[in-house]
Amino acid sequence: MKHMKHWNRKLAVWMLAGTALCAALGPWQAEAAEPAAPEAPAAKRIAVVIDDFGNGMAGTEQMMQLSIPFAAAVMPFLPTTKKDAEEAHRLGKEVLVHMPMEPQAGKPEWLGPGAITTRLTDEEVRKRVEAAIAEVPHAIGINNHMGSRVTADERVMRIVLTVCKEKNLFFLDSRTTNKSVIKKLAAELGVPTAENDVFMDDVYTRSHIAKQALVVQKHVKTNADTIVIGHVGPPGKHTADVLKQSIPTLQGLGGTFVPISQMVH
Repeated sequence: MKHMKHWNRKLAVWMLAGTALCAALGPWQAEAAEPAAPEAPAAKRIAVVIDDFGNGMAGTEQMMQLSIPFAAAVMPFLPTTKKDAEEAHRLGKEVLVHMPMEPQAGKPEWLGPGAITTRLTDEEVRKRVEAAIAEVPHAIGINNHMGSRVTADERVMRIVLTVCKEKNLFFLDSRTTNKSVIKKLAAELGVPTAENDVFMDDVYTRSHIAKQALVVQKHVKTNADTIVIGHVGPPGKHTADVLKQSIPTLQGLGGTFVPISQMVH
């Protein structure tokens, strides 16, 4: 009997201690059980670049009216080079030098004046790049016009990117070839760079541009960053219209339109 009383007393002490511990932990337990607030999804950044300004091309006015940030890539040494660069800057858009560069195939006249080719000497390459930069007011970077041959040439691109570094400019690779050496050389030289993801209008028809808008949407769904290039000129009005119509859809996917300068690294 004595033995039973002894264990009953011990059990009572343990129960009292357990009750006190539960009381002390109660608020902590309730707090810990409360579900954590879900994290907001990370914004998906979209940067738009419009090529071929500088020659009074079709779609120039419509592009300038777009409400989203975009970079105006302006070709040097053409009749409206300065006018288009100044207007884009006035509207708060970023400006790039749209540098004509030799392609693997294509007509020489498509390049325009002051083009970079693989036949030029080192000195002439540097001279032409510096002249083009001086020709386009407010430029903060360069991207290539055509250029599938030049952007695969280490000698020439090393000179181009060295000038970029000296002038504190970034280089946007339009990705007209999968043999581009820009990313490798830019990392070596310490030049900020980025790469195009989708051409909106590599074929000029409205139906193709509309299909490319779906490609852009797919890329935005599956990637944090998307860089899109369109053009003024033959496809300009269609591209401007499709881009304008795409804005709400892309924003509905969580897309945020940002200047191209925020996408370089």
